[in-house]
Amino acid sequence: MSISKIFFVIAIFLTSSVSAQYSIKELTTQKGVSIRSLSVPSEKVIWASGSKGMIAKSTDEGVTFDWMQVKGYEKRDFRAMHAWNDQEAIIVAVAAPAIILKTKDGGASWYTVYENKDTAMFLDAIHFKDSKNGIVIGDPIDGVVFMLTSNNKGESWSKVPKSYFSSNLHNGEAFFASSNSNLVHVGNAYFMVTGGLKSRIWNNGGATDLPLLQGTSSTGANSIAVSPNQQKLVIVGGDFTQDKLSDKNIIGYQLFLEPKSDQKYLTKKRTILQPLILGSPNGYKSCVEFINNQIILTSGTSGVDISEDGGKQWNKITDASFHVIKRHVNKMGAYLAGAGGRISYVQIQ
Repeated sequence: MSISKIFFVIAIFLTSSVSAQYSIKELTTQKGVSIRSLSVPSEKVIWASGSKGMIAKSTDEGVTFDWMQVKGYEKRDFRAMHAWNDQEAIIVAVAAPAIILKTKDGGASWYTVYENKDTAMFLDAIHFKDSKNGIVIGDPIDGVVFMLTSNNKGESWSKVPKSYFSSNLHNGEAFFASSNSNLVHVGNAYFMVTGGLKSRIWNNGGATDLPLLQGTSSTGANSIAVSPNQQKLVIVGGDFTQDKLSDKNIIGYQLFLEPKSDQKYLTKKRTILQPLILGSPNGYKSCVEFINNQIILTSGTSGVDISEDGGKQWNKITDASFHVIKRHVNKMGAYLAGAGGRISYVQIQ
């Protein structure tokens, strides 16, 4: 047997071993529904939101799911959500008119907490830094980031004035509503990532270029994750129209934060970022999630990859397509969701 054939056999064996080690268990499906957002507020509770106004909820750690369709919003795509518990959650619809809804009775009824009928509106993501304070981001209006903030658990929202932003978005630069994971908080600081003709990382109103694949409307950063110890950021993306490409689909940064006593929410202070050298996962990725400070999962239409060394090396778990990942609250595992209303679970150890 030639050396090349030996290496090929070894590669197949290693891939099979990784796939077997990290088996993925399907929990529920819903035909015709695309899930883009997951929220896991506690050990037992899982929420998911997506197209056709559909919401899924489990209160038994994914053993069973209840599917519900938000009345009056059957044609809307809720690509962003946040849940506080099994009763209270908030959902954000993409496209116009912009709408944010909230429930306090487990999804039995929903009420409007924000609406904007501007036809240019496109809300992309929501993230809460604590139980009360949250941010919603949307595609640019007149070249400026559209950002809303709330300090009362999403009961009301205020637009951040354009004077806050020290950078404008470039023509063709926007946010991807692919997994509700392009916005994170680190203490009082926030980070968000853009893609398209230009791909950048945004921190407290200012932006820095990313060395990721970019230049067309389908390229650039899709997702950003912060390590549990808040010392590292990892960003993934690529080109969702050529999802087998692995070129420039990831970047990592070491974080150097200001002392907490000096931090102010929505400050203009920038955080120092030092680039890290990381290996590339397989193909386009729409979501990335830290399981702990070393183990990272990333997913996309190209499949799911895992790194056990902080992103230096990656192994494919499955070729199956998943849009979004959320780690389990206190177990070494994560929930994954995607097309067909498919929600699954992968146990890491």
